Amino acid sequence: MALDGIVVASTIKELKSLLSGNKIEKIHQPEADELIFSIRSQGKNLKLLLSSSSQHTRVHFTNIAKENPIAPPNFCMLLRKHLQGGRIVGVEQPHFERIIKLTIEAYDELHVIKQKHLIVEIMGKHSNIILVDGETNRIVDSIKRVSIDISRHRQVLPGLTYELPPSQNKLNPLELDDLQQFKSSLSVNMKAQIHKSIYTAFTGISPLIAREVCYNANISEDAPVLAINEDGFEGLYRSFTQLIKLVKDEEFQPCLFIDDSVDKYIDFNVLTLNHLNYYRSEKFETTSQLLECFYQNRDSKDRMKQKTQDLRKNISLKVERLYNKLENLQKDLDKAEKAEECKVYGELITANIHLLKDKLNEVKVINYYDPEMNEIVVPLDIKLTPAQNAQKYFKQYNKYKTAVTEVAHQMEISQEEINYLEQILISLEHVTQLSDIEEIQRELIETGYVKKKVGKKNTSNQKKSSYLKYLSSDGFEIYVGKNNIQNDEITFKVSGKNDLWFHIKDMPGSHTILKLTDNSYTDQALLEAATLAAYYSKGKNSTKVPIDYTLRKNVRKPSGAKPGMVIYDNFQTIYVDGDLSTIKDVKEIL
Repeated sequence: MALDGIVVASTIKELKSLLSGNKIEKIHQPEADELIFSIRSQGKNLKLLLSSSSQHTRVHFTNIAKENPIAPPNFCMLLRKHLQGGRIVGVEQPHFERIIKLTIEAYDELHVIKQKHLIVEIMGKHSNIILVDGETNRIVDSIKRVSIDISRHRQVLPGLTYELPPSQNKLNPLELDDLQQFKSSLSVNMKAQIHKSIYTAFTGISPLIAREVCYNANISEDAPVLAINEDGFEGLYRSFTQLIKLVKDEEFQPCLFIDDSVDKYIDFNVLTLNHLNYYRSEKFETTSQLLECFYQNRDSKDRMKQKTQDLRKNISLKVERLYNKLENLQKDLDKAEKAEECKVYGELITANIHLLKDKLNEVKVINYYDPEMNEIVVPLDIKLTPAQNAQKYFKQYNKYKTAVTEVAHQMEISQEEINYLEQILISLEHVTQLSDIEEIQRELIETGYVKKKVGKKNTSNQKKSSYLKYLSSDGFEIYVGKNNIQNDEITFKVSGKNDLWFHIKDMPGSHTILKLTDNSYTDQALLEAATLAAYYSKGKNSTKVPIDYTLRKNVRKPSGAKPGMVIYDNFQTIYVDGDLSTIKDVKEIL
């Protein structure tokens, strides 16, 4: 994505207007790679987010409230010591790189004003947040320490002199002199595609901007440099300098590009991009609003996925073992179905025992159980007498009969476990906050699937996770459980007996409640509730998903059933697509 030097320049403009001279009142570190500064500016309380996430590195003002850990991380405590209470006196972007440098003045232990630099390097997987002493230019510490084992070219460790990341011999586009310099910069590799030559020749230029330069110059972005004539270079130079002039003049227009056909954010920038004009564009007043809109859901989902990785792996392994157990039980059941055959063999041996001799390995007799009275070959154990062979078959018959009942019971138990654990996996897909994960972990500990960690602090007083609430397009409330505990809560505590209850047919999924008004509902509300039930289920990526619905009073919880496990009757079935884009007018209630 295009969080390039141009977007950083726009961010710098916004930060300068709101941060210069203002005090850092609080510092928090809600994530291992993320900081939030609370700042009082122009009569308002602002929250500045600084993220060094490898996927979603960014700096912007935020309105999102995040849960902070009970014990602040070490880097957070260090920043509180050096920066909390300090004033931001400078904001800059060195050499048009994807770097934001905050200069902060704060009192030290001797009550002497000292200057520190907090540097955010937006470099993909190499992103970092580094605290540097303003006098010595030595690194105090960083949110990610980079030792020689991680990088031989550039270490980031306390005590080392801070150096900017290597520029890779790129030119600063703000310092471009003339057409000849532009042309020679692009001609380093004559076989390279022209758009690639543009973004590899200049700092802060992304592939997105390089494509825009080519588009405005009416040059194919895939054309090799050697195919560009003099007129082509002049057109590219004019296109390039026009965009850079917008940056120099700080004429930014934060804009998001959206593909409505798949309801997906395609890209963003702070310049108007003509080559993306076939997508719908949404403009924002500030760069922070743009970045928050683009990254909010994406970053949250990625973090939740990362935090649930071990749990998902653990549950998936258990499900795989249960499926293997089920397969083996089925083989045992197939063997047990030979019980009647053993009984027939035993009775035929008994009926013909006066004709049989010892030490036979088989005997051919008339099968009295066959309507056509055909002959049948009965296998015998040569070491046993005919009477002992008959007893062996009767004993095997009784064993198989018992096995059929027991194996069938074990298969039922295994299938119930599979259904329960697959429901847990569905729940893990839809977690939105840390308390959701903790709630699922507590449930798994209580049901014996996960061992409680020794020494783990009691989390019973922590914030309770809440089920999802939606408002249908015609005003009906719809509740969706994100996990089994919430499923039980909305089904048996929150809903009324005459509300409608929804669940995907014969598959793991969330319980969904449509709250009725005067015991009535609309077809539209019914469709939207069913679509939500399909989306929060194992069938979310399918079309024509069968959703059962019934009055809540027809839903019961069997004695001893695990959380979220219910039975129901008197239901009807509706088929819907598990795609939320089909119900865009449904709003989530926060």
